[in-house]
Amino acid sequence: MCFSSLTRPQHNTTLHLIISLHLVPQEVSSQSILQASFSQILRIHLFISMTKQKVTIIGSGNWGSSISKIIAKNTADHSDIFEKQVDMWVFEEKINGRNLTEIINEDHENVKYLPGIKLPDNVRAEPDLAKAIKGATIMVFVIPHQFLDRQLQTIRQILEKEQNVQNFVACSLIKGISIDKTNGPVLISHTIEKALAPWCTECTALMGANIATDVAHEDFCESTLGYKKCDKQVEILRRMFHTPTFQIQVVKEVAGVEICGAVKNVIALASGLSAGLDFGESTRAALIRIGFQEMRKFIQMFYPDSSNDIYFMSCGLADVIATCFGGRNYKVSKAWTQQFKEKKEDKKSWQQLETEMLAGQKLQGTITVEEIMGVLNGRNCQKDFPLFTAIYEIFYENADPKEIFNRLKSSSSKM
Repeated sequence: MCFSSLTRPQHNTTLHLIISLHLVPQEVSSQSILQASFSQILRIHLFISMTKQKVTIIGSGNWGSSISKIIAKNTADHSDIFEKQVDMWVFEEKINGRNLTEIINEDHENVKYLPGIKLPDNVRAEPDLAKAIKGATIMVFVIPHQFLDRQLQTIRQILEKEQNVQNFVACSLIKGISIDKTNGPVLISHTIEKALAPWCTECTALMGANIATDVAHEDFCESTLGYKKCDKQVEILRRMFHTPTFQIQVVKEVAGVEICGAVKNVIALASGLSAGLDFGESTRAALIRIGFQEMRKFIQMFYPDSSNDIYFMSCGLADVIATCFGGRNYKVSKAWTQQFKEKKEDKKSWQQLETEMLAGQKLQGTITVEEIMGVLNGRNCQKDFPLFTAIYEIFYENADPKEIFNRLKSSSSKM
């Protein structure tokens, strides 16, 4: 950007951005910045240029590839804040004799996980994790959460070998949780912060009603960016994600945002069961309402100070609705349950359908409900969560899918 060519409105907009991003010393007053000359602002601009944000995306599946399209557009459009190139770590695979990274870098398409969608030229697929994260000031994590620990160990080993490692802020797009049976949920964001301390100054979370293909097609969507303390960086993160068709709400809370993003996948399994058994929309709506209530109860059990506002943001009700009508957990659950209605003798397991239907992607709802039941059993409060308990018994203990309704009928007075 050439400041000498700016009009007065553009000049003021740029100055307000500099102030909002805290890119000048605190002792310099906002008023003095607004009164600064073009030459003074140019010097500030040169300082900013030397500290541009380098973004690395860790993960390249359906969601990772979709969000890379958003991020790469914004790094190119906001070249005064970001380095244009976005490195995306890719687990190397062979597709018709070619490396997947080669296909992405030459054809600009992830033909396995996001076929038919062109990625921006400034997305660079990198199979070497050390090269992908080198110099990163922002790391975006978007891999299945069952693979996270292994990658965090690798990243830590890389950082420990490097000298003068720059601190970075992270953002988790991973929709899952881990459970400590004594203490309850362990947030993915906390796991990342702990594993990558002291270099990771904070891990934020981006969750919302975001079906990956909808985002990739630039359908109008929203998402919620939750953070705890990084007031200086959150505006940079918002600019990295926000577009006219992917609008970002910012909230100073991570726990509720993150757990909503995980638990909604369990509710989607219930929605799929209802559809697979050919019940009407009234039944599905009832299951979604009960699941939403249990999600809120689960969050408040461990995070009583969590804001009620999050349930009405994209990470809350909107994400539940989107996932229960179009997500992978809904689709596989529906296909699996249809076999019971059709009374097939050679039923496929939900694990088989996961492999056949998801092209290498993983269900998150089945993993999450298993984790949830670990803590509910430890606290002996399964009866307070009849929907979650029924889903676990159906997917892991061979209970009849109709058991979900028997369980809810006997618990209706408490709901």
